[in-house]
Amino acid sequence: MSLSRPWAALLGVLGVGSALAVGDLVAGLINPPTSPFLAVGNQFIRITPEALKQFAIATFGVYDKVALLGGMAVVIAALAVVAGLASRRRSGPGLTVIVVMGLVATLCAVLAPTFGALDLVPPFASLVIGFAVFLVLHRVSTSSAATTRAADDDPSRAPEAGVARRRAFALTGGVLAGTVLAGVVGRVLGGGSAAEASRAAVGALPAAPTPAPLIPAGADFAANGTPSFVTASEDFYRIDTALQLPQVRTASWSLRIHGMVDRELTFTFDQLRARRLVEVPITMTCVSNPVGGFLMSTAVFTGVPLAELLAEAGVRPGAQQVFSTSVDGFTTGTPVAALTDGRDAMLAIGMNGAALPVEHGFPVRMVVPGLYGYVSGCKWITDMEVTTWAARTPYWEARDWAQEAPVKTQSRIDVPKPDARVRAGQVVVAGTAWAQRTGIARVEVRADGGRWQAAELATEVGVDTWRMWRATLTLPAGRHQLQVRALDRSGYLQTSVEQVSIPDGATGWHTVSVTAA
Repeated sequence: MSLSRPWAALLGVLGVGSALAVGDLVAGLINPPTSPFLAVGNQFIRITPEALKQFAIATFGVYDKVALLGGMAVVIAALAVVAGLASRRRSGPGLTVIVVMGLVATLCAVLAPTFGALDLVPPFASLVIGFAVFLVLHRVSTSSAATTRAADDDPSRAPEAGVARRRAFALTGGVLAGTVLAGVVGRVLGGGSAAEASRAAVGALPAAPTPAPLIPAGADFAANGTPSFVTASEDFYRIDTALQLPQVRTASWSLRIHGMVDRELTFTFDQLRARRLVEVPITMTCVSNPVGGFLMSTAVFTGVPLAELLAEAGVRPGAQQVFSTSVDGFTTGTPVAALTDGRDAMLAIGMNGAALPVEHGFPVRMVVPGLYGYVSGCKWITDMEVTTWAARTPYWEARDWAQEAPVKTQSRIDVPKPDARVRAGQVVVAGTAWAQRTGIARVEVRADGGRWQAAELATEVGVDTWRMWRATLTLPAGRHQLQVRALDRSGYLQTSVEQVSIPDGATGWHTVSVTAA
Protein backbone atom coordinates (compact mmCIF):
# COMPACT_ATOMS: atom_id res chain seq x y z
CA MET A 1 0.00 0.00 0.00
CA SER A 2 1.37 3.41 -1.01
CA LEU A 3 1.52 6.26 1.53
CA SER A 4 0.64 9.83 0.55
CA ARG A 5 3.63 12.00 -0.30
CA PRO A 6 3.21 14.44 2.63
CA TRP A 7 2.81 11.58 5.12
CA ALA A 8 5.80 9.69 3.71
CA ALA A 9 7.94 12.84 3.90
CA LEU A 10 6.84 13.37 7.52
CA LEU A 11 7.86 9.82 8.42
CA GLY A 12 11.31 10.40 6.92
CA VAL A 13 11.76 13.60 8.91
CA LEU A 14 10.60 11.92 12.14
CA GLY A 15 12.87 8.92 11.63
CA VAL A 16 15.96 11.03 11.07
CA GLY A 17 14.88 13.70 13.57
CA SER A 18 14.32 11.20 16.37
CA ALA A 19 17.75 9.70 15.66
CA LEU A 20 19.45 13.09 15.96
CA ALA A 21 17.46 14.09 19.04
CA VAL A 22 18.28 10.89 20.92
CA GLY A 23 21.92 11.16 19.87
CA ASP A 24 21.99 14.71 21.28
CA LEU A 25 20.32 13.54 24.50
CA VAL A 26 22.70 10.65 25.08
CA ALA A 27 25.71 12.83 24.22
CA GLY A 28 24.47 15.45 26.69
CA LEU A 29 24.56 12.81 29.40
CA ILE A 30 28.03 11.50 28.42
CA ASN A 31 29.99 14.16 26.54
CA PRO A 32 28.18 16.87 24.49
CA PRO A 33 30.70 17.06 21.59
CA THR A 34 30.02 13.37 20.79
CA SER A 35 26.56 14.26 19.51
CA PRO A 36 26.29 12.64 16.04
CA PHE A 37 25.31 15.98 14.52
CA LEU A 38 28.36 17.72 15.99
CA ALA A 39 30.67 14.77 15.28
CA VAL A 40 29.81 14.97 11.59
CA GLY A 41 30.20 18.77 11.63
CA ASN A 42 33.60 18.60 13.30
CA GLN A 43 34.84 15.99 10.84
CA PHE A 44 33.57 18.12 7.97
CA ILE A 45 35.67 20.99 9.30
CA ARG A 46 38.73 18.73 9.49
CA ILE A 47 38.47 17.54 5.88
CA THR A 48 37.14 20.70 4.22
CA PRO A 49 39.49 22.06 1.53
CA GLU A 50 41.34 25.17 2.63
CA ALA A 51 39.78 27.34 -0.08
CA LEU A 52 36.28 26.50 1.14
CA LYS A 53 37.21 27.31 4.75
CA GLN A 54 38.54 30.69 3.75
CA PHE A 55 35.43 31.35 1.68
CA ALA A 56 33.27 30.57 4.72
CA ILE A 57 35.29 32.85 7.00
CA ALA A 58 35.35 35.66 4.42
CA THR A 59 31.62 35.32 3.77
CA PHE A 60 30.24 34.64 7.26
CA GLY A 61 33.05 35.89 9.53
CA VAL A 62 32.40 34.99 13.17
CA TYR A 63 29.12 33.37 12.10
CA ASP A 64 30.86 30.66 10.07
CA LYS A 65 29.84 27.93 12.55
CA VAL A 66 26.22 29.05 12.53
CA ALA A 67 26.28 28.89 8.74
CA LEU A 68 27.82 25.41 8.80
CA LEU A 69 25.33 24.02 11.31
CA GLY A 70 22.42 25.65 9.49
CA GLY A 71 23.60 24.25 6.17
CA MET A 72 23.97 20.79 7.69
CA ALA A 73 20.45 20.97 9.11
CA VAL A 74 19.03 21.88 5.70
CA VAL A 75 20.91 19.05 3.95
CA ILE A 76 19.89 16.49 6.57
CA ALA A 77 16.25 17.61 6.41
CA ALA A 78 16.31 17.31 2.63
CA LEU A 79 17.79 13.80 2.85
CA ALA A 80 15.12 12.85 5.38
CA VAL A 81 12.34 14.04 3.07
CA VAL A 82 13.85 12.17 0.12
CA ALA A 83 14.20 9.03 2.25
CA GLY A 84 10.56 9.26 3.25
CA LEU A 85 9.32 9.85 -0.30
CA ALA A 86 11.35 6.89 -1.53
CA SER A 87 9.63 4.72 1.09
CA ARG A 88 6.00 5.27 0.11
CA ARG A 89 5.53 1.55 -0.66
CA ARG A 90 8.22 -0.14 1.44
CA SER A 91 10.44 0.90 4.32
CA GLY A 92 13.73 -0.28 2.79
CA PRO A 93 14.97 3.00 1.27
CA GLY A 94 14.29 5.03 4.43
CA LEU A 95 15.91 2.45 6.68
CA THR A 96 18.95 2.36 4.40
CA VAL A 97 19.38 6.13 4.63
CA ILE A 98 19.11 6.04 8.42
CA VAL A 99 21.65 3.22 8.69
CA VAL A 100 24.08 4.98 6.37
CA MET A 101 23.75 8.24 8.31
CA GLY A 102 24.30 6.35 11.56
CA LEU A 103 27.42 4.66 10.23
CA VAL A 104 28.78 7.98 8.96
CA ALA A 105 28.24 9.53 12.41
CA THR A 106 29.97 6.54 14.02
CA LEU A 107 32.96 6.85 11.68
CA CYS A 108 33.22 10.58 12.42
CA ALA A 109 33.21 9.82 16.15
CA VAL A 110 36.01 7.27 15.71
CA LEU A 111 38.10 9.72 13.65
CA ALA A 112 37.85 12.49 16.26
CA PRO A 113 41.24 13.31 17.85
CA THR A 114 39.81 12.83 21.35
CA PHE A 115 38.02 9.54 20.60
CA GLY A 116 37.22 7.22 23.49
CA ALA A 117 35.11 4.05 23.67
CA LEU A 118 32.14 5.86 25.25
CA ASP A 119 31.98 8.16 22.23
CA LEU A 120 30.39 5.27 20.29
CA VAL A 121 27.31 5.25 22.52
CA PRO A 122 25.55 8.37 21.11
CA PRO A 123 25.79 7.38 17.40
CA PHE A 124 24.80 3.78 18.22
CA ALA A 125 21.77 4.96 20.20
CA SER A 126 20.93 7.36 17.39
CA LEU A 127 21.05 4.61 14.76
CA VAL A 128 18.96 2.14 16.79
CA ILE A 129 16.25 4.66 17.71
CA GLY A 130 16.04 6.16 14.21
CA PHE A 131 15.79 2.69 12.64
CA ALA A 132 13.12 1.52 15.12
CA VAL A 133 11.03 4.70 14.92
CA PHE A 134 10.94 4.75 11.13
CA LEU A 135 10.19 1.01 10.88
CA VAL A 136 7.34 1.12 13.40
CA LEU A 137 5.82 4.31 12.02
CA HIS A 138 6.01 2.97 8.47
CA ARG A 139 4.34 -0.32 9.40
CA VAL A 140 1.55 1.34 11.36
CA SER A 141 0.99 3.91 8.61
CA THR A 142 0.90 1.40 5.76
CA SER A 143 -1.45 -0.81 7.80
CA SER A 144 -3.72 2.17 8.40
CA ALA A 145 -3.65 3.07 4.71
CA ALA A 146 -4.53 -0.50 3.75
CA THR A 147 -7.42 -0.63 6.22
CA THR A 148 -8.73 2.70 4.95
CA ARG A 149 -8.58 1.49 1.35
CA ALA A 150 -10.45 -1.69 2.35
CA ALA A 151 -13.13 0.38 4.09
CA ASP A 152 -13.65 2.32 0.86
CA ASP A 153 -14.64 -0.99 -0.76
CA ASP A 154 -16.43 -2.39 2.29
CA PRO A 155 -18.24 0.30 4.36
CA SER A 156 -18.69 -2.18 7.22
CA ARG A 157 -14.97 -1.83 7.95
CA ALA A 158 -15.23 1.93 8.46
CA PRO A 159 -14.96 1.70 12.30
CA GLU A 160 -11.87 -0.47 11.98
CA ALA A 161 -10.34 2.05 9.59
CA GLY A 162 -11.09 4.89 11.99
CA VAL A 163 -9.32 3.07 14.82
CA ALA A 164 -6.31 2.40 12.59
CA ARG A 165 -6.07 6.05 11.53
CA ARG A 166 -6.33 7.30 15.12
CA ARG A 167 -3.62 4.90 16.19
CA ALA A 168 -1.32 6.07 13.40
CA PHE A 169 -1.95 9.73 14.24
CA ALA A 170 -1.48 9.13 17.96
CA LEU A 171 1.76 7.23 17.47
CA THR A 172 3.11 9.84 15.06
CA GLY A 173 2.16 12.66 17.42
CA GLY A 174 3.80 10.86 20.31
CA VAL A 175 7.01 10.39 18.34
CA LEU A 176 6.96 14.05 17.34
CA ALA A 177 6.53 15.16 20.97
CA GLY A 178 9.22 12.75 22.16
CA THR A 179 11.62 13.95 19.47
CA VAL A 180 11.13 17.59 20.42
CA LEU A 181 11.52 16.82 24.14
CA ALA A 182 14.67 14.74 23.61
CA GLY A 183 16.15 17.44 21.40
CA VAL A 184 15.43 20.22 23.90
CA VAL A 185 16.80 18.25 26.86
CA GLY A 186 19.87 17.29 24.83
CA ARG A 187 20.53 20.91 23.94
CA VAL A 188 20.08 21.99 27.56
CA LEU A 189 22.51 19.31 28.79
CA GLY A 190 25.08 20.33 26.19
CA GLY A 191 24.41 24.04 26.35
CA GLY A 192 27.26 25.15 28.58
CA SER A 193 25.79 25.42 32.09
CA ALA A 194 28.59 23.34 33.65
CA ALA A 195 31.41 25.58 32.46
CA GLU A 196 29.45 28.76 33.16
CA ALA A 197 28.76 27.63 36.73
CA SER A 198 32.45 26.84 37.22
CA ARG A 199 33.39 30.22 35.76
CA ALA A 200 31.00 32.01 38.10
CA ALA A 201 32.54 30.17 41.05
CA VAL A 202 36.01 31.51 40.18
CA GLY A 203 34.97 34.91 41.48
CA ALA A 204 37.40 37.80 41.52
CA LEU A 205 40.85 37.15 40.13
CA PRO A 206 43.91 37.71 42.34
CA ALA A 207 45.45 41.12 41.90
CA ALA A 208 48.50 41.21 39.66
CA PRO A 209 51.58 42.69 41.39
CA THR A 210 51.84 45.13 38.51
CA PRO A 211 48.36 45.99 37.26
CA ALA A 212 47.72 46.90 33.65
CA PRO A 213 48.48 50.52 32.81
CA LEU A 214 45.52 52.85 32.77
CA ILE A 215 44.28 53.34 29.22
CA PRO A 216 44.73 57.06 28.46
CA ALA A 217 41.76 59.06 27.22
CA GLY A 218 43.52 59.70 23.92
CA ALA A 219 44.10 56.00 23.13
CA ASP A 220 41.34 55.90 20.53
CA PHE A 221 39.27 58.10 18.25
CA ALA A 222 35.99 56.35 19.01
CA ALA A 223 34.19 59.69 18.72
CA ASN A 224 35.30 59.72 15.07
CA GLY A 225 34.27 56.11 14.40
CA THR A 226 37.23 53.95 15.38
CA PRO A 227 36.72 51.04 17.80
CA SER A 228 37.18 51.76 21.50
CA PHE A 229 40.70 50.87 22.54
CA VAL A 230 39.64 47.91 24.71
CA THR A 231 37.14 45.54 23.11
CA ALA A 232 34.30 44.40 25.34
CA SER A 233 34.63 40.65 26.01
CA GLU A 234 31.26 39.94 24.39
CA ASP A 235 32.38 41.75 21.23
CA PHE A 236 35.83 40.14 21.00
CA TYR A 237 36.13 38.23 17.73
CA ARG A 238 35.95 34.45 17.88
CA ILE A 239 37.44 32.16 15.23
CA ASP A 240 38.20 28.53 16.14
CA THR A 241 37.29 25.01 15.07
CA ALA A 242 34.98 24.17 18.00
CA LEU A 243 31.34 23.62 17.00
CA GLN A 244 30.46 22.78 20.61
CA LEU A 245 32.12 24.91 23.27
CA PRO A 246 34.21 22.61 25.49
CA GLN A 247 32.66 22.37 28.94
CA VAL A 248 35.62 22.42 31.30
CA ARG A 249 35.34 22.81 35.07
CA THR A 250 38.24 24.27 37.02
CA ALA A 251 38.01 21.35 39.46
CA SER A 252 38.80 18.81 36.74
CA TRP A 253 41.19 20.91 34.62
CA SER A 254 44.93 20.32 34.62
CA LEU A 255 47.88 21.28 32.45
CA ARG A 256 50.86 19.06 31.69
CA ILE A 257 54.18 20.51 30.47
CA HIS A 258 56.48 17.79 29.16
CA GLY A 259 58.73 16.76 26.26
CA MET A 260 62.18 18.28 25.85
CA VAL A 261 62.33 19.55 29.42
CA ASP A 262 64.41 18.69 32.50
CA ARG A 263 61.36 18.43 34.74
CA GLU A 264 57.82 17.49 33.74
CA LEU A 265 55.30 19.81 35.38
CA THR A 266 51.57 19.47 36.05
CA PHE A 267 49.34 22.26 37.32
CA THR A 268 45.78 22.45 38.57
CA PHE A 269 43.78 25.63 38.05
CA ASP A 270 44.22 26.66 41.69
CA GLN A 271 47.98 26.14 41.46
CA LEU A 272 48.19 28.24 38.32
CA ARG A 273 46.01 30.95 39.81
CA ALA A 274 48.22 31.13 42.91
CA ARG A 275 51.34 31.98 40.88
CA ARG A 276 52.57 35.47 40.04
CA LEU A 277 50.18 37.04 37.57
CA VAL A 278 50.66 39.74 34.96
CA GLU A 279 47.97 42.00 33.53
CA VAL A 280 48.60 43.37 30.05
CA PRO A 281 46.58 44.88 27.17
CA ILE A 282 47.17 42.78 24.04
CA THR A 283 45.77 42.98 20.53
CA MET A 284 45.01 39.61 18.95
CA THR A 285 44.66 39.11 15.20
CA CYS A 286 43.34 36.20 13.15
CA VAL A 287 45.45 35.15 10.17
CA SER A 288 42.20 34.92 8.19
CA ASN A 289 41.68 38.66 8.60
CA PRO A 290 41.54 40.17 5.10
CA VAL A 291 42.93 43.62 4.30
CA GLY A 292 40.54 46.00 6.04
CA GLY A 293 38.97 43.15 8.02
CA PHE A 294 37.67 43.15 11.56
CA LEU A 295 38.96 39.80 12.88
CA MET A 296 41.06 41.52 15.53
CA SER A 297 40.36 42.80 19.02
CA THR A 298 42.12 44.12 22.10
CA ALA A 299 41.62 43.02 25.69
CA VAL A 300 43.41 43.29 29.01
CA PHE A 301 44.55 39.72 29.70
CA THR A 302 45.52 38.39 33.12
CA GLY A 303 47.73 35.33 33.31
CA VAL A 304 50.90 33.48 34.26
CA PRO A 305 54.06 34.33 32.28
CA LEU A 306 54.94 31.38 30.06
CA ALA A 307 58.65 32.18 30.23
CA GLU A 308 58.59 31.46 33.97
CA LEU A 309 56.85 28.11 33.52
CA LEU A 310 59.27 27.03 30.80
CA ALA A 311 62.25 28.15 32.87
CA GLU A 312 60.96 26.09 35.78
CA ALA A 313 60.56 23.07 33.50
CA GLY A 314 64.00 23.61 31.99
CA VAL A 315 63.82 23.69 28.19
CA ARG A 316 66.50 21.51 26.67
CA PRO A 317 68.81 22.61 23.82
CA GLY A 318 67.36 21.97 20.37
CA ALA A 319 63.72 22.55 21.36
CA GLN A 320 61.94 24.59 18.69
CA GLN A 321 58.23 24.65 19.41
CA VAL A 322 55.68 24.26 22.16
CA PHE A 323 53.04 21.92 20.76
CA SER A 324 49.84 22.78 22.65
CA THR A 325 46.66 20.71 22.73
CA SER A 326 43.14 21.80 23.57
CA VAL A 327 40.68 19.58 25.42
CA ASP A 328 38.87 19.08 22.09
CA GLY A 329 42.03 17.88 20.33
CA PHE A 330 42.91 21.07 18.44
CA THR A 331 46.66 21.77 18.34
CA THR A 332 48.93 24.77 17.88
CA GLY A 333 52.69 25.08 17.49
CA THR A 334 54.36 28.14 19.03
CA PRO A 335 58.04 28.97 18.56
CA VAL A 336 59.92 28.52 21.84
CA ALA A 337 61.78 31.75 21.06
CA ALA A 338 58.54 33.74 21.08
CA LEU A 339 57.72 32.44 24.55
CA THR A 340 61.10 33.26 26.07
CA ASP A 341 62.19 36.54 24.44
CA GLY A 342 60.69 38.89 27.02
CA ARG A 343 57.29 39.56 25.46
CA ASP A 344 54.16 39.14 27.60
CA ALA A 345 53.37 35.59 26.47
CA MET A 346 51.09 34.01 29.05
CA LEU A 347 48.64 31.34 30.06
CA ALA A 348 45.66 33.64 30.48
CA ILE A 349 43.04 33.00 33.14
CA GLY A 350 41.34 36.38 32.90
CA MET A 351 40.07 38.83 30.32
CA ASN A 352 39.05 42.43 30.97
CA GLY A 353 39.04 41.95 34.73
CA ALA A 354 37.00 38.73 34.88
CA ALA A 355 37.57 35.03 34.36
CA LEU A 356 37.92 34.06 30.70
CA PRO A 357 34.57 33.69 28.91
CA VAL A 358 33.85 30.08 27.96
CA GLU A 359 33.94 30.93 24.25
CA HIS A 360 37.42 32.41 24.65
CA GLY A 361 39.00 29.42 26.36
CA PHE A 362 37.85 29.13 29.98
CA PRO A 363 39.47 28.13 32.20
CA VAL A 364 42.90 28.71 30.57
CA ARG A 365 44.17 29.72 27.15
CA MET A 366 47.49 30.75 25.64
CA VAL A 367 48.06 34.35 24.54
CA VAL A 368 51.25 35.39 22.73
CA PRO A 369 51.58 38.99 21.47
CA GLY A 370 52.76 39.48 17.92
CA LEU A 371 51.78 36.09 16.50
CA TYR A 372 48.62 35.20 14.61
CA GLY A 373 46.18 33.26 16.75
CA TYR A 374 46.52 29.92 14.97
CA VAL A 375 50.08 29.50 16.29
CA SER A 376 49.69 31.26 19.61
CA GLY A 377 46.12 31.25 20.90
CA CYS A 378 45.33 27.69 22.00
CA LYS A 379 42.04 27.86 23.90
CA TRP A 380 40.94 25.36 26.56
CA ILE A 381 44.60 24.33 26.71
CA THR A 382 45.43 21.16 28.63
CA ASP A 383 48.80 19.95 27.31
CA MET A 384 52.09 21.60 26.30
CA GLU A 385 54.81 19.47 24.73
CA VAL A 386 58.20 21.08 24.20
CA THR A 387 59.52 19.53 21.00
CA THR A 388 60.92 20.16 17.50
CA TRP A 389 59.15 21.18 14.31
CA ALA A 390 59.97 17.85 12.71
CA ALA A 391 58.54 15.78 15.57
CA ARG A 392 55.06 17.32 15.72
CA THR A 393 52.85 19.00 13.12
CA PRO A 394 50.12 21.33 14.44
CA TYR A 395 46.58 21.40 13.05
CA TRP A 396 46.93 24.32 10.64
CA GLU A 397 50.52 23.65 9.61
CA ALA A 398 49.33 20.23 8.42
CA ARG A 399 47.07 22.20 6.10
CA ASP A 400 50.01 24.14 4.63
CA TRP A 401 49.75 27.27 6.74
CA ALA A 402 53.00 28.95 7.72
CA GLN A 403 55.04 27.42 10.52
CA GLU A 404 55.85 30.72 12.24
CA ALA A 405 53.38 33.52 11.82
CA PRO A 406 54.35 36.99 13.06
CA VAL A 407 51.56 39.54 12.65
CA LYS A 408 52.19 41.79 9.67
CA THR A 409 52.16 45.58 9.78
CA GLN A 410 48.73 46.63 8.56
CA SER A 411 46.18 49.44 8.67
CA ARG A 412 42.55 49.93 7.80
CA ILE A 413 39.98 52.67 7.30
CA ASP A 414 37.10 52.43 9.79
CA VAL A 415 35.25 55.57 8.63
CA PRO A 416 33.88 56.44 6.18
CA LYS A 417 32.48 52.98 5.50
CA PRO A 418 32.74 51.49 1.98
CA ASP A 419 30.26 53.12 -0.43
CA ALA A 420 29.27 55.72 2.15
CA ARG A 421 27.87 59.10 1.11
CA VAL A 422 29.65 62.02 2.78
CA ARG A 423 29.28 65.79 2.63
CA ALA A 424 31.68 67.32 0.13
CA GLY A 425 34.46 69.41 1.64
CA GLN A 426 36.40 68.59 4.79
CA VAL A 427 35.92 64.86 5.59
CA VAL A 428 37.34 63.13 8.65
CA VAL A 429 38.89 59.77 7.82
CA ALA A 430 39.78 57.56 10.78
CA GLY A 431 40.95 54.02 11.37
CA THR A 432 43.24 51.53 13.02
CA ALA A 433 46.85 50.42 12.47
CA TRP A 434 48.95 47.70 14.09
CA ALA A 435 52.53 46.47 14.10
CA GLN A 436 52.81 44.22 17.14
CA ARG A 437 56.26 43.89 18.74
CA THR A 438 57.43 46.92 16.72
CA GLY A 439 54.93 49.76 17.09
CA ILE A 440 53.44 52.21 14.61
CA ALA A 441 55.62 55.20 13.69
CA ARG A 442 53.40 56.88 11.08
CA VAL A 443 50.12 56.40 9.21
CA GLU A 444 49.41 58.03 5.86
CA VAL A 445 46.17 58.43 3.99
CA ARG A 446 45.34 59.73 0.50
CA ALA A 447 42.47 60.24 -1.90
CA ASP A 448 42.33 59.23 -5.56
CA GLY A 449 45.98 58.23 -5.80
CA GLY A 450 47.20 61.70 -4.84
CA ARG A 451 49.75 62.89 -2.32
CA TRP A 452 50.04 60.94 0.92
CA GLN A 453 49.04 62.92 4.01
CA ALA A 454 50.28 62.09 7.52
CA ALA A 455 47.52 61.20 9.96
CA GLU A 456 47.26 62.15 13.61
CA LEU A 457 48.07 59.18 15.83
CA ALA A 458 46.25 58.32 19.04
CA THR A 459 48.27 57.93 22.24
CA GLU A 460 50.34 54.76 22.13
CA VAL A 461 49.59 52.25 24.89
CA GLY A 462 52.19 49.63 23.95
CA VAL A 463 53.90 47.92 21.03
CA ASP A 464 51.64 44.87 21.40
CA THR A 465 48.40 46.78 20.82
CA TRP A 466 46.71 48.49 17.93
CA ARG A 467 46.90 52.25 17.41
CA MET A 468 44.14 54.53 16.14
CA TRP A 469 44.61 57.34 13.65
CA ARG A 470 42.60 60.14 11.99
CA ALA A 471 43.05 62.71 9.25
CA THR A 472 41.01 65.35 7.44
CA LEU A 473 40.83 65.21 3.65
CA THR A 474 39.27 67.66 1.25
CA LEU A 475 36.85 65.79 -1.04
CA PRO A 476 35.00 67.69 -3.80
CA ALA A 477 31.67 66.36 -5.00
CA GLY A 478 31.97 63.05 -6.81
CA ARG A 479 33.25 59.53 -6.37
CA HIS A 480 36.52 59.08 -4.45
CA GLN A 481 38.89 56.29 -3.55
CA LEU A 482 40.58 56.48 -0.14
CA GLN A 483 43.71 54.51 0.80
CA VAL A 484 45.81 54.07 3.92
CA ARG A 485 49.26 52.66 4.72
CA ALA A 486 51.39 52.43 7.85
CA LEU A 487 55.08 52.70 8.67
CA ASP A 488 56.34 50.77 11.69
CA ARG A 489 59.26 51.64 13.94
CA SER A 490 61.56 49.18 12.22
CA GLY A 491 61.31 51.35 9.10
CA TYR A 492 59.07 48.90 7.24
CA LEU A 493 56.49 50.64 5.04
CA GLN A 494 53.33 48.60 4.55
CA THR A 495 53.40 47.03 1.09
CA SER A 496 50.83 47.67 -1.62
CA VAL A 497 51.30 44.13 -2.94
CA GLU A 498 48.05 42.24 -2.44
CA GLN A 499 48.29 38.80 -0.85
CA VAL A 500 45.48 36.61 0.47
CA SER A 501 45.35 35.65 4.15
CA ILE A 502 46.72 32.13 3.81
CA PRO A 503 49.40 30.96 4.47
CA ASP A 504 50.78 33.77 6.66
CA GLY A 505 48.53 36.84 6.62
CA ALA A 506 47.04 39.26 4.08
CA THR A 507 48.88 42.26 2.68
CA GLY A 508 47.92 45.30 0.62
CA TRP A 509 46.56 48.81 1.15
CA HIS A 510 43.02 49.06 2.44
CA THR A 511 40.97 50.96 -0.14
CA VAL A 512 37.51 52.43 0.41
CA SER A 513 35.30 54.09 -2.20
CA VAL A 514 32.93 56.87 -1.10
CA THR A 515 30.69 59.45 -2.74
CA ALA A 516 30.91 63.11 -1.72
CA ALA A 517 27.83 65.23 -2.36
